[in-house]
Amino acid sequence: MTETGMSQRTWRDYQRKLKRNAQRRHVLKRLPWLGLYAVGLSSICVIVFYAGSWIFAHLNQPVEQFVQEEPPKPQKLVRVDLPELLRRIEPNLFPILDSYVLEDQGTILTVETSIDPDLQAYIQRLLKRSMAHQAAVVALRPDSGRILALAQYSKEKGNDHENLCLTADFPAASLFKIVAAAAAIESRGYTPDTKLYFRGRKHTLYRSQLKNEEKGRYVRNTTLKKAFSGSINPVFGKIGIYDLGKDVMAEYADRFFFNRAIPFELPLSVSNVAVPEDEFGLAEIASGFNKRTLISPLHAALITAAVANNGTMMTPWLVKTIRDGSGKTLYQASPSELGKPIQERTAEELRILMADTTVAGTCRTAFRPLRRKKSFREIALGAKTGTINDRLDQYKYDWLAAYALPLNGGDGLCLTVLAIHGKKLGIRANDLARYILNYHFTS
Repeated sequence: MTETGMSQRTWRDYQRKLKRNAQRRHVLKRLPWLGLYAVGLSSICVIVFYAGSWIFAHLNQPVEQFVQEEPPKPQKLVRVDLPELLRRIEPNLFPILDSYVLEDQGTILTVETSIDPDLQAYIQRLLKRSMAHQAAVVALRPDSGRILALAQYSKEKGNDHENLCLTADFPAASLFKIVAAAAAIESRGYTPDTKLYFRGRKHTLYRSQLKNEEKGRYVRNTTLKKAFSGSINPVFGKIGIYDLGKDVMAEYADRFFFNRAIPFELPLSVSNVAVPEDEFGLAEIASGFNKRTLISPLHAALITAAVANNGTMMTPWLVKTIRDGSGKTLYQASPSELGKPIQERTAEELRILMADTTVAGTCRTAFRPLRRKKSFREIALGAKTGTINDRLDQYKYDWLAAYALPLNGGDGLCLTVLAIHGKKLGIRANDLARYILNYHFTS
């Protein structure tokens, strides 16, 4: 090989060597960074692997549902549900208002009552000015049983939450003559003009006055209408002994719901009567001249309402509607018949007796201003009074049970007023009733 050929090969080898050395230096220079890249890539692969495994594992498990339970929705209510509901959320609903917002088991309820707020407020103001020791007033519609007012007043401390209108602790006195007269008319054929006889004073009841006689020096005659409107005790005492007897008296007391529970939304006491077998006991019961026959003001109003409503006694009701928080109606009042204690003809004749009480009887003076008013010329009025002392003669129970029926068929009103007087007489029940009737029909 020539010298020139040797030189060229040596130069090429030298150039290859330089190139390899340059590449080696380049690789060595970048080697730290490549290591970092490799470690980072490895870490990412590890993270992706384990994350993917966890996600896959949880995707295969059922998804747990977390649904918040809604409170149970209030159900529709019926009348028999109301006493327990009201007892649970507000035992006495006192004072009586036209509406309440109450809470029951986490649900807000709006209770709309049947109360006429203007009439209720007027009666409350009137009773506070009455100077009575205690007083109670019930006003209702005779054809539907709707309660328009349940008002009371008491001077006694500690009785602020006792509803006197629903308490049967008061002697019925001569109000029971309505029951006795109904029994005489319906079971014994009496009419308002039936002639009757008595001796002695009208408002006493002695054994000597109860002889079955029609003639005598001191015997006077009257009619059933006059005996009722004038509340003549010996006449009704003799009716109880000689015409009605124990069985008939007990039957008609039962018909008018004595000794029987009357359904109502609030606790209503049972009115009690015990009909004895002895003659004088029968005379006392029939005339109301005893302190053992007990009645509540609401029951007294229902008895009057049965007379005004052609013999049909409607179930009393106070709750008109109940709605939940969304405005949904859970309860709607519907009038219902409680019973029919007397026939329609008997009710008509009882209204003759009660009308005469306002014209010529025991409340003629109190009702005279109403009869003179033009606004009352087309309103039929009827009433029965009753007065008796308590057992210790400390208080006087003063009753007035009345009806007012527009002759044009408008809404009628039945009203019971009980005024309990102490040593000093306050405004009498007759006068309180007149004020209330005048307000209701003229304001």
